[in-house]
Amino acid sequence: MVRILLLLTIVLQAVSQTAPKPVIENDRVAIWDVAEAPTAGPFGAVVVSLSGGASFVPRNTTPKIAGRSIVIDLKDHPVAPIANASGYPLAFPRPGSKKILENERVIVWDYTWTPGVATPMHFHDKDVVVVYLEDGDLKSTTPDGKETVNSYQFGEVKFNLRDRVHTETLIRGKQHAIIAELK
Repeated sequence: MVRILLLLTIVLQAVSQTAPKPVIENDRVAIWDVAEAPTAGPFGAVVVSLSGGASFVPRNTTPKIAGRSIVIDLKDHPVAPIANASGYPLAFPRPGSKKILENERVIVWDYTWTPGVATPMHFHDKDVVVVYLEDGDLKSTTPDGKETVNSYQFGEVKFNLRDRVHTETLIRGKQHAIIAELK
């Protein structure tokens, strides 16, 4: 009996160590850093190539992936955007941003920060997933002047909640990102 329990423990540890885990998971998304394509979940996915492209993958299909990619698996938990009472423009579209795709679940933007140039102060009415494609530091400044410096590395992914107002300034390195606004 002890041998059986020991064997089961070893097998369970091996399975738990090799089972892929999302890099971020919450009630809105499961985000995977992959080199091989998983099948999109029942609500579709956004695939962000670390070379800078993005595409939407319909539910229960397997995307074509060439190299390392970030897969944003959408969950059945849409949240309506917050009404903008801030007096500032929405985060997107912003000057210099390029819309890559839009459907009933997401709007995906391509944006590159310019060193030393602050983005306009803006309001995030939607939750976002940001995939950083360079190494650089962004200084975030709120309307009351509070500053926070965040260092981001190539391939890093962040989930940011809606209902934020700030401006961003690239203060070190380069920074380019694919940003998925969740509807």
